[in-house]
This record gives sequence, structure tokens and C-alpha cells, in this order.
Amino acid sequence: MASSKISKIFDILSRVYRETPPLLKYSNPYEMIVSTILAAQCTDERVNQVTPELFRKFPEPEKLSQAGLEEIEQIIRPTGFFHNKAKSLKNFATAITEEYKGRIPSDMDSLVKLPGIGRKTANVVLGVCFDQPAIIVDTHFKRVTARLGLTTETNPDKIEMDLKKAVPEKQQTRFSGLVNYHGRYRCHARKPDCENCEIRSLCPFPDEK
Repeated sequence: MASSKISKIFDILSRVYRETPPLLKYSNPYEMIVSTILAAQCTDERVNQVTPELFRKFPEPEKLSQAGLEEIEQIIRPTGFFHNKAKSLKNFATAITEEYKGRIPSDMDSLVKLPGIGRKTANVVLGVCFDQPAIIVDTHFKRVTARLGLTTETNPDKIEMDLKKAVPEKQQTRFSGLVNYHGRYRCHARKPDCENCEIRSLCPFPDEK
């Protein structure tokens, strides 16, 4: 039943959102990781305003690893929590430079061992940058999959494992993008647009509110 429901959701949302490009602007895996770290408790739009200067000054991990914390903080201040984010960025860049000579690894185990990188960020990189199957559990994905009844878990890692079992590998990254977009543009946190929702017939949430 779950796989049939997921297949229907996938088909419908694929027609609604023909393209689901990442809203964070990046040109390589290094930039994607940095942008994702900055996006914690910050809008993608704000991150995209900050990263051009950051990447101009520090176009590669080695440059960022050599930067002073205050210099990083000054650039990323608008993203909030800039003290902690600056430390995470510098620690990540140092680890990549020292352990991988500046190259971003393309496997989960290596990525999550890096400072500042959890499974969500790792899945973003694997799915978007390396075209690998990935379930990306952000706040939108967590909210929408719960409302749809696709998981009863609340822990992001457990949600990921639930959906990995239910969504075909070749569709996982695309499915993540579709659910993310639906959460952003239709299934809002406070006032979901249930009346116009394209997958309302597959969702128990409107009747449970």
C-alpha cells in the first residue's frame, strides 16, 4: 500500500513540479556543503546573498581553512548563528584540506565524519552533486511525509530509513526534491493550501486537522 501510494504521489508531483533544482546556488560540491551549512535556520535566499562574496574570497577549501574566524563571521553574519557557523566552516575546510587534499568524498561514511556535516547535508551532496540515490530529510520533507502518513517517525535519520525502504532507489533524490517543493509552495507549515493541493486525495491530514 505504501509503495503504491508513494508511486501515485511521485507521478502527480512530477507533473506539478517538472523541475526541482536546488534553491541554493552552487557550482561544485564544496560550495553546496558550505551553502547547506549556512542554510541552517536561515532562508535559502539569504544564504544566496552571502555566498558570492564568500566564494570569491575562499574559492576552495584550502583558502577557507586558512581564513580567520572573524573574517568568515563578517561575511556570513546575515545568516545568523554566525559564530558557530564560522567554526563549522573552518573545521570542515581544514578537514577536507588535510584528509582529502581539497576533494569532497562521494560516500556517506566519509562525509558524515567531516565536521559540520550530518546525514541531511551528506544526502544533499550525494544526491544533487554526485547523482546518487538520496533521501534528503529537511523540515519540509519531514512535515509533508508526516502529514501524508508515509512515516510515523520524528527523528530525521529514522524518517530517512523509512523512506529509503519505500521509495525506489532511482527515484529517491527526485522524490526528495518533489516533496521539498510541495512543502515550500503548497503544504505550508502554518496554513497548508489543502483546498488546492494536487495530492489531497492521498493525504489524511485535511480530515485530521
